[in-house]
Amino acid sequence: MRFLHPDHDAALELTLDDVFLVPNRFDGTSRFDVDLTPDDFPGGSHPVVSANMNAVTGKRMAETMARFGGLGVLPQDMELGTVRRIVRHIKGAHPRHDTALVVSPTATLRDVQGLLWKRSHDMVLVADDDRRLLGVVTGADLRNQDQYTPAAALMSTDVVTLRPDTTNREAFLTLEHARVKSAPVVDAAGRVAGILTRDDAVRLEVLHPSLDGAGQLMVAAAVGIGGGAGAQARDLVEAGVDVIVLDTAHGHQRRMIEAIAEVRAAVGDIPPLVAGNVCTAEGTRALVEAGADVVKVNVGPGAMCTTRMQTGVGRPSFSAVRACAAEARRLGKRVWADGGVRAPRDVALYLAAGASRVMVGTWLAGTFESPGDIREDREGRRYKENYGMASARAVAERTAGLDAFERAKKSFFREGISTSRIYFQAGRESVAAILLEIITGLRSSFTYVAAHDLPSFADKAVVGVQSLAGFTEGTPHGQVRG
Repeated sequence: MRFLHPDHDAALELTLDDVFLVPNRFDGTSRFDVDLTPDDFPGGSHPVVSANMNAVTGKRMAETMARFGGLGVLPQDMELGTVRRIVRHIKGAHPRHDTALVVSPTATLRDVQGLLWKRSHDMVLVADDDRRLLGVVTGADLRNQDQYTPAAALMSTDVVTLRPDTTNREAFLTLEHARVKSAPVVDAAGRVAGILTRDDAVRLEVLHPSLDGAGQLMVAAAVGIGGGAGAQARDLVEAGVDVIVLDTAHGHQRRMIEAIAEVRAAVGDIPPLVAGNVCTAEGTRALVEAGADVVKVNVGPGAMCTTRMQTGVGRPSFSAVRACAAEARRLGKRVWADGGVRAPRDVALYLAAGASRVMVGTWLAGTFESPGDIREDREGRRYKENYGMASARAVAERTAGLDAFERAKKSFFREGISTSRIYFQAGRESVAAILLEIITGLRSSFTYVAAHDLPSFADKAVVGVQSLAGFTEGTPHGQVRG
C-alpha cells in the first residue's frame, strides 16, 4: 500500500478510524472476479478468523466458520478431552449441510425448547433409532402446549425435505416455493443427513468451505506459553487440529520464544504455527526468527480489552499491522490482524495494511453459534455474555487448578472486561449472516481498489488519513429526518 500524502501520513500512528481507501479504476467485470483466498497457508476461501475467546469460539462457532470459508480458533482454556470431542465432531461434520438437532419421539417439549434456541434455523428433527426422519418441530409448534408433551405429538409430519445432492439453486427454489426457511436433508433411505436453510443455499454460492487435505472442515486451537506448550501442541495435532496458535497478550518476550521452540520440536514444521501478540517490527522479527509461520498483531484494540487504560501500552491498530506485516513479508512470512473489528471496512483496511487474515471477536459473540446461553433482559431482548481473555473472569477460569492463595495473587493482574452484554441484532443473529456482510463488503472493496486478490489488494491500496468529521461523514446518518 501507499499513502495518499506519504510525506505527512507515513509518520503518523493511525487507528482504523483514522484512515480510508481511495478508489481506482477496476478492469474486471464482476465482484465475483475477486479471489479472497488467504496467502499464509492452504485452507480457507476468505480471511476471517473467529477469536480464541471463551465467549466466542466453541464447537458450533468453529464448525460454522469452517463451513462458510473461515477458520475458528478454539481457546487455550479448553480441556484436551473437550478439544478432542469438538475436533472429532467438526471433522465428521458435513461441509455443506448444517448439523441437525435430533430428538426421539418421546422427548418432551421442554427438551425441544432447550434445543431450538441453539440454532438460527428454528428446527428440531424427530427421528427413530436409525435416524430415519419422522417429523419436525419448530417454535410455532410449541405454543400453548404442556411442558411434558412428547415430540411425537408436537411434530409436523408433512415435511419438505431435500436430498444430499440437491444443488444450491434447486434447494433455494424448493424452499422458496414451499414458503419455508429451512428443511431436513435426508438420504435415499430417509435417514437424516443435516439441515439446509434457504439463506444458506444462497450464501454457499459465495462462501465456500475451508477444507483440509482430506476434504474435512478445518479447525485451529490455541495454546498458552506456560509450561508444557510443546506437549499441548502435540496432543492437539494428534487430535486433528489443523493450525496451532500460540497466544499471549505480550508476545515479544523470552517465554514466547522458548514456547515456539518447544512447539517446533514437538510437532515439526506442520501444522502452521501462529504466534502473538506483538505490535512492532522488532517483535515480529523475533517471533519469525524463532519459528512462527504467522505473527498475530495488536495490543489493546479489542472491545473487551483494558490493556491500554491499565498499562498505557499498545499501538494504534492500523499502524501496528502495517509495520508488522511489512517486516513479516520481508522475512517471507505473514501476519494476522487481531482486534478492533466493528464493520467490514475494518477488515478491508487491515488487509490493505498487509494482513493475510483478520481475527474477529466481540462482533461474533452475539450469535446463535457462540458459546454460552441466550439470555433475555427485562424488555425481552436477547443477548449473550462476553468477556475478555485477560479479565478477572477468564483469569479465574484459567487458574482454577491452583490453590486459593495463588488464584488470589493471579487475580490482581487483569486487563479485560469480565461481563458485557452482546445483544442479538436483526439480520445478524447467525455467523453466516455476519460473514456474508463482511465478504460482500470485501469483494466490493477489492473492486474499488482495482485488485483481484489479497496480494494485489495490499500492493495497490492507496490509503488516506481523515479527521473525525471525515469518519463520521461516512457513517449512515439518513435514517431519521425531521
